[in-house]
Amino acid sequence: MTIPAIRSQLALLADAQRAAIQMRFFKTGPGEYGEGDRFMGVRVPELRRLSRLYRDLDTDSVKKLLRSAIHEERHLALFILVLQFKVGDTRQRRKIYDLYLANLAFINNWDLVDCSAEHIVGGWLEGRKKTRLVTLVRSTDLWHRRVAMLATFHYIKKGHFADALHLAEQLLADPHDLIHKAVGWMLREIGKRDLATEGAFLQTHYPRMPRTMLRYAIEKFPEARRQAYLKGAI
Repeated sequence: MTIPAIRSQLALLADAQRAAIQMRFFKTGPGEYGEGDRFMGVRVPELRRLSRLYRDLDTDSVKKLLRSAIHEERHLALFILVLQFKVGDTRQRRKIYDLYLANLAFINNWDLVDCSAEHIVGGWLEGRKKTRLVTLVRSTDLWHRRVAMLATFHYIKKGHFADALHLAEQLLADPHDLIHKAVGWMLREIGKRDLATEGAFLQTHYPRMPRTMLRYAIEKFPEARRQAYLKGAI
């Protein structure tokens, strides 16, 4: 279980044409949110498979992968950390949580956030004070704010919506489309479990929600109700 061995495995799975597509899809051009990121073109299912193979990788090696300039190496590191967090004891989970927060600079695209925040940040803070989420949601860093919002998915899945709704309210005026999508997505997930709770939030806030956020939140509504929200006729 060495970094060179892992990189050899990734090299065998690399695809230059897919990498070029990924670089456009994840907005790696100048001035875009993923500016300068580098891809190998390895598919996500292969990264998940490798994460199971290397799930016992030592912390220093995982950290090296997480700090890599290569997107797939960071993605693989996060998949490994999620697996380790799920089976770890309290001490190990705290260590993973601290490692995650100390390396937020490398968790810098939406797929990296979305595969990990709910499990590690949401998982560790379950039953604990959510001060860290409030700090993250107030950050000027786009990915910090998305980590905060996606962490609440952990609680939404368990039927606890208060933290997600509180953060959603804080992000109503956020300037970035990727935050609009994240908030709308979490509101939609709440609605899948408790439509009345989502409806109450929308009733209060939908007139000032960004259009993308609202569209994501009401995506599964019956067409007539969806159109009513979009036309401001609720």
